[in-house]
Amino acid sequence: MLLHKGEILFRQGESGPLYHLRSGLLKIVRVHQDGSQFLVNMIVPNETIPHHSLMSPKPYYGTAVALVTCEIDVISETQWYQELESDPDRCRTVALQLQDKLRMMQQRIDQLTEVSPAEKLRKLQSWFHTYIAPATLTDVLTQDEIGQFIGLRRETINRLLRNQSTTSLAGSKLSAGPKNS
Repeated sequence: MLLHKGEILFRQGESGPLYHLRSGLLKIVRVHQDGSQFLVNMIVPNETIPHHSLMSPKPYYGTAVALVTCEIDVISETQWYQELESDPDRCRTVALQLQDKLRMMQQRIDQLTEVSPAEKLRKLQSWFHTYIAPATLTDVLTQDEIGQFIGLRRETINRLLRNQSTTSLAGSKLSAGPKNS
């Protein structure tokens, strides 16, 4: 299945199949009763989701939205759970996947515990670069979402991005060499 940027894979509260992300990047947003959305997770290639349903079925915790074009395999719930029951190696595979996701979440916690807002943003940009280069973080997330993901206000993100842009421009002027007098 091909999912294009902005398309929804599943909605919070629904139940259904599991999915394996072959390529692309998904965001998981939690929709509150007032309709506001909060970015809670990122899904990267080779993950099977939803994570909380890998061992037993549960309704979807959030809404999955494509950040870029994604190639996704749909996995039958019945087949998935039958294979888990009959194949202990499959359980080990699920455990390893959850371990990888836990490590990724630990990296997120590391981003959140940075004292400097600029360093929080830099670490997030570096992490995203792994999955979306040559696109940038702001190509796939709004400033509100970036702020939600690293615990900063949108205004702070806006200021930090402006400062990065200014610093980048100043650096490229300096690297051009001295001007003739």
